[in-house]
Amino acid sequence: MFSSRQDTASSAVGNAGTISGLFKLLRPKQWTKNLLLFAALLFSFEEIRTETIVSTGIGFLLFSLVAGCVYILNDYVDRERDRQHPTKQFRPIASGQVNPTHAILFGMALLVFSLGVAFVMNPLFGILCIVYFLLNVSYSFVLKHLVILDMMTIAAGFVLRAIAGGVLIHVPFTPWFLICTMLLSLFLAIGKRRNELTLLEGNTGSHRKVLDNYSITLLDQFNTIVTTATIISYSLFTFTSDRTIHLMWTIPLVIYGMFRYLYLIHMKNQGGSPDRVLFEDKPILITVILYVVSVITIFAIFE
Repeated sequence: MFSSRQDTASSAVGNAGTISGLFKLLRPKQWTKNLLLFAALLFSFEEIRTETIVSTGIGFLLFSLVAGCVYILNDYVDRERDRQHPTKQFRPIASGQVNPTHAILFGMALLVFSLGVAFVMNPLFGILCIVYFLLNVSYSFVLKHLVILDMMTIAAGFVLRAIAGGVLIHVPFTPWFLICTMLLSLFLAIGKRRNELTLLEGNTGSHRKVLDNYSITLLDQFNTIVTTATIISYSLFTFTSDRTIHLMWTIPLVIYGMFRYLYLIHMKNQGGSPDRVLFEDKPILITVILYVVSVITIFAIFE
């Protein structure tokens, strides 16, 4: 009897560990990236109503679940390389917490559910979710091995998030908004690659083969170009977006935020996880909050 109780307790602990591992596979901490869906609502102040907030919130959850399915696929494909990584070796599949087959089956079921709800909610939003998923599947198997295209694919994923947010509330986009989104995403992707090079040092090829094609100097040059282009593009956006010209007062916040991130990349060897930087670096977090509050205040007063 005592042995039976032990087996039952062990089984319960094992099941709890598996459920916890499946949830970790979805990487909820990285769902902050999907907050970009709210950008369209933020810059369409007159469209902020209960129904648009709810619609964007549901869209955020669905997009996060689809993104979670991509993370599951990535972890499944990269499980052997992740075991050689100093931090990724602790991911559920790489560490053995979750069986790879169980992870894939869970991801398939979740994907079908998420896409089904997305199509019922808004067919075009459902199509964007499929495009995002297929883009990232291509990234997992092909594009992440192609120098430069690997970072551009990451940026394209952020652009799709921004477009999806607009589709949910039926508002058009200005070209400058999408350009700013693409450039800022490239900025984060370059920082991520630079952090990987610094962290893995001479062992780059054993984890991500494409890192053999990069150098710290090259990535720093990329970041110089992208940082300059982002600041210029955002400045033009504030003047030419057919909104109030007072958006120009947010330019210093954007400049400070990017400079602070560059400081963290170069001086603190951070940048590998932008979501962690957002919550762990108080100046970055305060800057983001001030930016959102400033945009809302400007639209409320001058429009």
